[in-house]
Amino acid sequence: MIAQLNNITDVEKIPTNRLIIVPVTNCSCSGQFYQHNSTYDLKYSTETYFSLANNTYQGLTTCQSLINQNPYDARKLVVGTQLSIPLRCACPTRNQTANGVKYLLSYLVTWGDSISAIGENFGVDEESINSANLLSDNDLIFPFTPVLVPLKAQPRLISIARKPPPPPPPSPTINVPTPTVNSSNSSSSKTKMWLFIGIGVGSVLLLALLGVLLALLGFFLWFVCYRRPSQPVSQGKMVPVSSDYTSAPERNYESSVVTAENVRLIMDSVVKVYNFEDLQKATGYFSEDKRISGSVYLGVIKGDNAAIKRVKGDAVNEINILKQISHSSVVRLSGYCMHEGNAYLVYEFVENGSLSDLLHESESCETPTVRLEWKQRVQIAYDVADGLNYLHNYANPPYIHKNLKSSNILLNGGFRAKIINFGMARTAGSEEEGEKGLQLTRHVVGTQGYMAPEYMKDGVVTPKMDVFAFGVVMLELLSGKEAVTFSDANGNDGKNVNAELLLLSINQVLEGENVREKLKIFIDPSLRGEYPLDLAFSVAQLAKNCVAKDLNSRPSMFDVFISLSKILSSSLDWDPSDELETSTILSR
Repeated sequence: MIAQLNNITDVEKIPTNRLIIVPVTNCSCSGQFYQHNSTYDLKYSTETYFSLANNTYQGLTTCQSLINQNPYDARKLVVGTQLSIPLRCACPTRNQTANGVKYLLSYLVTWGDSISAIGENFGVDEESINSANLLSDNDLIFPFTPVLVPLKAQPRLISIARKPPPPPPPSPTINVPTPTVNSSNSSSSKTKMWLFIGIGVGSVLLLALLGVLLALLGFFLWFVCYRRPSQPVSQGKMVPVSSDYTSAPERNYESSVVTAENVRLIMDSVVKVYNFEDLQKATGYFSEDKRISGSVYLGVIKGDNAAIKRVKGDAVNEINILKQISHSSVVRLSGYCMHEGNAYLVYEFVENGSLSDLLHESESCETPTVRLEWKQRVQIAYDVADGLNYLHNYANPPYIHKNLKSSNILLNGGFRAKIINFGMARTAGSEEEGEKGLQLTRHVVGTQGYMAPEYMKDGVVTPKMDVFAFGVVMLELLSGKEAVTFSDANGNDGKNVNAELLLLSINQVLEGENVREKLKIFIDPSLRGEYPLDLAFSVAQLAKNCVAKDLNSRPSMFDVFISLSKILSSSLDWDPSDELETSTILSR
């Protein structure tokens, strides 16, 4: 069938830069996403998940997807091993089907391509392609990313003499992620469609593909293949992963094509692409004495300190978000490196470590090295609220952090706060996607004590989950206690019996009689009574509102920021010698 569709014989050698149409099996639903499940037998000892994803299948699968779908250690692949290969595919939506679209051809963009040229080659108008990919007329497309081409009839053979791609740049480059299509948005999991993949061999591979087709028991799917000369694996390419979120109705494909703004961000020279050897030297080859915590190392680059974080697999989400954000309360990403499937993110060095370590250091040290005073604590809360308010209301697009906690807040030399760790961040939904931008996920991940109840129970994702987590952080600043403490029946510390949530204690403090005395007991004793009690009450009340069980009862981050602005202003004017014990707010 391949030969017939392409007007060639079974044994004919395929010329370089020739487009090939390849019919394969159905695009089936795997979980909530569409994918075509294929297999591949390892042929060379040099093959890796990375080379298969980026060379053999040229972006139609990802390194991370291969790792997730196969039980074999990435460093111990053996020739002859049969791997499961999940390939991206897409199905027409109901609207597209109603308009006569029968196939969605996934075409891998190459150098010099444009939407108008692709449309002309396949006999499809530019507007239809833009609509299928959620693009505007001004958006750009990036090489090696799939573009959906809606077709009303079986595609004809296209003979295009392609220019070979330019030599790879000296620095590692980044592949823009291509989210997998959500099956809930398509009319059928077995609709015919087209995929465009790159293959770097000739007639031998063609015969092999025919053999695979015969083994697939007659199911029907279409691929379009583009033969390219084989190239060495380029180190440092970003490996994308699929989103775990449902998408808006009637969106058959989350656009994998980079907009003009994203291209600018990706190529932005402010964010440097480092060589792995430079990072090795900067960290003493990631020596143990350079480890700050976990997978974060202290590095010295051109005389300046930097924090270098090693991330296994994909980090494209965090990189792309931090490239778009410039705010004093968000840690700055200065560069990155891709090496052997891992990402190395280079951040500005924030001297005083995490808020969690400073607040809870006294629990492990008899004499804490740093004692945060009242004004510093309010300033920290203000900084974090400022950063979250920016993310929710001023960033374009707006974001939900999804993983706010005291260990993800760093303090610089002046004890000003910076939010870090955007690996779980998610764009905030618009009101068009549901009531108040509500989104859902089946993949609930977080830290006990900080997760909002609607997120834990139903996977509801809104900016109010950040508000909830921030309320817990405020309670930590106020009390000096951790978000979760463990104790046994006798009240001794331990981690095998009872977990006590800090957020549950604030209601007991602020309700009933003797609020004044209960609040004094609740507030961190390391403050030694040096704080304005009425302002402490205001912070406690604001924190209580933030951790309300009903998300609609929580204030917006903007309202929280305004409230903390007033509290900070009053705190900066406060003098420890002032007598505030007669505050009428608490005299009840």
